Amino acid sequence: MLKAMSTYVHVRERLHPGLLDNLVRGGVQAIEVFGFRGHFDYIDPQHVRELASWFQSNAVEFHSMHSPMYVERDWNRRSGSEPLNIASTDRKTRINAMDEIKRAIEVAEKLPFRYLVQHVGTSNESFDMHKFDAAMTSIEHLRAFAKPLGVRLLVENIPNDLSTPEKLKELLKTGHFGDVGVCFDTGHAHLMGGVAPALELLKDDVRSTHVHDNQQDRDAHLWPGEGTIDWKLTMELLQSCPQVPPVLLEIEGDAEGNPEFGKRIPELAEKTWKKLGN
Repeated sequence: MLKAMSTYVHVRERLHPGLLDNLVRGGVQAIEVFGFRGHFDYIDPQHVRELASWFQSNAVEFHSMHSPMYVERDWNRRSGSEPLNIASTDRKTRINAMDEIKRAIEVAEKLPFRYLVQHVGTSNESFDMHKFDAAMTSIEHLRAFAKPLGVRLLVENIPNDLSTPEKLKELLKTGHFGDVGVCFDTGHAHLMGGVAPALELLKDDVRSTHVHDNQQDRDAHLWPGEGTIDWKLTMELLQSCPQVPPVLLEIEGDAEGNPEFGKRIPELAEKTWKKLGN
C-alpha cells in the first residue's frame, strides 16, 4: 500500500519545502496538503509556485488536498470563527463556502493533485433533510467545477449525523455521484461505532484514507498504536477494498510548536509503517 501523509502534522506552520523534505525522510511516497491558508495559502501564487517547484523536483505524488475548513488564518484562533459548511441551509453561507473551496481547487491549474477531501457539515452536526439536500447540491456544483481540472471529490466520514457511513452511502446513491469517492477516516470511524462496520459499508467507494488513532474518547489524531484501534484487523480490511487505498497518516502536531517534535516525525513514521506491516 502506498505510504502517504498529511501536512496536517505541521498545520500551525507555513508549509515550505523543508517540511515536505521532513515527511519524505520518514518514507512518505505521497502527500496530502491541508488546505488552511495560514499553513498553505492556496490563493497566493508565490506559495503555490514554491510547492509546485518542490513536487516537480521530487518523486513524490501530490495525492490530495484537504478542503478548506476555515477562512481564519491563525490555527489557534479558528474555534472562534465560523467554519465553512457546504451543508448549510443558508444559501449565502453555502455559496461563500463553495467559493472558498473553489479557490483551493484552482491550485490544480498550476499544481495538479488527484483528490479533494471534503467534509459534509461540521463536527457534531445533527441530521436534517434540508441539510442533506443542501450538501447534495453543493457536491454536484463542486464536482462539476473540479472535474475539468482533473480533481475528484472524496467525502469523509466525520463525527456528525450527516456523515455516518449510512448517510454517505445514501448521499452518493441519491445524487448518482458515481465519480465521487470516500476518504475513510479510521479515527472518526472508531469514535462512531467502530472501524470494521464502517469500512464494510464504505469499502466499495474508498479511494483514500486518514489513518490515526484515539482512545474512543475524543478525536485525538494519535499515531497508530497509541490508541485502541485494532490495527491488524484495520489493515486487513483496507487491503480487502476493491481499490486498495494509500495508508495516509493524519497526525496531530505539537500544540506548543516544539521543534523537537518535527525532528522526530521521520522516525515515528518509519516505526508506524513497520507497525502496520506496510
